[in-house]
Amino acid sequence: MIKAGIIGATGYAGNELVRLLMGHREVEICWYGSKSYTGETYAGIYRNMSGIVEDVCKDDNLAALADEADVIFTATPQGFLAGLLTEEILARTKVVDLSADYRIRDVGVYEEWYKIKHKSPGLIGEAVYGLCEINREKIRGTRLVANPGCYTTCSILTAYPLVKEGLVDPGTLIIDAKSGTSGAGRGAKVGNLFCEVNENIKAYGVTDHRHTPEIEEQLGYAAGRAVTVNFTPHLVPMNRGILVTEYASLVRKPDGNLPSAEEIAAVYDQYYGKERFVRVLGDGVCPETRWVEGSNYVDIGFKTDARTGRVILMGALDNLVKGAAGQAVQNMNLLFGFDEAEGIGAAPLFP
Repeated sequence: MIKAGIIGATGYAGNELVRLLMGHREVEICWYGSKSYTGETYAGIYRNMSGIVEDVCKDDNLAALADEADVIFTATPQGFLAGLLTEEILARTKVVDLSADYRIRDVGVYEEWYKIKHKSPGLIGEAVYGLCEINREKIRGTRLVANPGCYTTCSILTAYPLVKEGLVDPGTLIIDAKSGTSGAGRGAKVGNLFCEVNENIKAYGVTDHRHTPEIEEQLGYAAGRAVTVNFTPHLVPMNRGILVTEYASLVRKPDGNLPSAEEIAAVYDQYYGKERFVRVLGDGVCPETRWVEGSNYVDIGFKTDARTGRVILMGALDNLVKGAAGQAVQNMNLLFGFDEAEGIGAAPLFP
């Protein structure tokens, strides 16, 4: 058994971490950290944990937690971990960070898009981007995992094989993404009130959403060159789920023909055929958020359009599981040599 601590345990992603770790056979949660609810019972905040979690919330003292936990999850706002993490802490424990503090290599890009000063840029180079299906071996050997976000996980995994193999021109990539309201966190915001969200759909962060450089950086690694994309997120009236629809121009083969649907399917199978949590759907089957809800699965589909020379790529995941807490547990499993699916292998919920 290892001991895990959670800073930010009372947010939506934090609560999902608790739910998943309670079913993990190799983990004991030793610290429910919450600056806002210090001293209150965890089950009093989340009554779904009544009779399951008896612990009282502690503060967000990262240094003290490092003496107790083998792994720390930080489900905190941007800038929190970067302001506290030190080499001394990393020498005592491993960290899986659910914020963006260590996802972007170029500190200048991070500061430009997040509008805050990075307080520990010297640790960025050590962090491994925790997209397990792509960086599995690097994750096994690190002390600091930068857990990807929900939009980015879905957007990158959906396009990665085709970008990596040169079947699409990444410079033509347009990503249209839609998220349930839990992706915005548990904090009170007028824009997330029931009357504001219900019976409505709206775009936001148009041209300047801060997940854009993260998507560009990771797909740039796949392409072997800098990539610029259009990324437009939308808020939809549901609790959970991410659906991305991506459009890109196909790259003609040496014989002048476009890649066929069979060739595209073969590339997806090459990359994801043995992956536990990525399901590439059959011809003509479009991903739906309801078929991944509550799970760590990503469903991916595609449709070629010979008339326009483009391919339409589609991906769906649960933003709180594979898009946050589930992926964090998957990363932890890799860090400690556990079965990668331990604690997160449950089938999606329906209805």
